Amino acid sequence: MQSTRLKQRGFTLIELMIVVAIIGILGAVGLPLYQNYIVKARVGNALRSADALKTAVGLCIQEQGGTLAGCSQGAQGVPAFTPTKEVASATVADGVITLTLASGLGNGVDGRTITFTPQPGTSSVVWLNSTSVSHDDAAELIRRNNPAGAGSAASAAS
Repeated sequence: MQSTRLKQRGFTLIELMIVVAIIGILGAVGLPLYQNYIVKARVGNALRSADALKTAVGLCIQEQGGTLAGCSQGAQGVPAFTPTKEVASATVADGVITLTLASGLGNGVDGRTITFTPQPGTSSVVWLNSTSVSHDDAAELIRRNNPAGAGSAASAAS
């Protein structure tokens, strides 16, 4: 006797619903993590955009025998800053570099500032970072770029 059972073809409705639910859960968990990653990457680019100014200020400090006075934009070889996608403007006054972040980077980051304060040593310049960024992951990235022992001098202001 032959069986009257038909072969099942394709997926059942419940199987498709389970797949859709799994994709929804993965999306709900992954999207916020991805958005935080994007903000941190943009702030990382902003930190790197100050490197040319930091080098110029370091040379100015060396040429002036370790003093910060006079190490400002337009003086002693400190160049003018060209805005980037992440940084709207940058100023240098007596060695202190202040970056103003552009808009469109993320909540708690848009229009905020990052300040690099030089601490001249005998053979190098140590840079302390402070910020008004209130995005937790981005502010942590900025603080983490401080040298060991910088402590509260480099904490983020809200």
